[in-house]
Amino acid sequence: MTEAAAPDDLWVFGYGSLIWRPGFDFAERAGARLHGFHRSLCIYSHVHRGTPETPGLVLGLDRGGICRGVAFRVPAVQAEETIDYLRAREQATAVYLERRLAVRLDDGRRLNALTYIADRAHSQYAGRLPEAAVLGFVRQGKGVSGENPDYVRRTHEHLHEMGIHDPLLTHLVAELDKIVSPTST
Repeated sequence: MTEAAAPDDLWVFGYGSLIWRPGFDFAERAGARLHGFHRSLCIYSHVHRGTPETPGLVLGLDRGGICRGVAFRVPAVQAEETIDYLRAREQATAVYLERRLAVRLDDGRRLNALTYIADRAHSQYAGRLPEAAVLGFVRQGKGVSGENPDYVRRTHEHLHEMGIHDPLLTHLVAELDKIVSPTST
């Protein structure tokens, strides 16, 4: 049983790896929706899932639509520590803009949550790429947090468990899972 939320507790909205690897302690986890943004593989990763020479692609919140994800409630006494952690993790190259945005929890509660949206003016903003290009970046990416295909698979798996269907991630996982058979001569 979780303790009751306090007005000064911190809420954090996760839409990608934060769903399956938040990296901070929380008192409550709930499904949530964010209006005005959608989940997109629109960020060239130069640290966590790629390098500047061989970038991968990671998720960002891009303009338009609705994004289903997870909201985490962090007790107020842990808020500053959690924000420091998130800034170190999410802002390694300052490709995201830190915002507090209105989300609606699956149980109907409405609140403001800290989240990170894609900075469209940043050089690592990839925008909407053709699927073949997305697949190429994902296949090649490897950074300090691991290989890019693993990031895509784990995110897809956890979204699927939450009942969230992401057609692009589904397609990418199917392509990544294809076995390359040797050609006969």
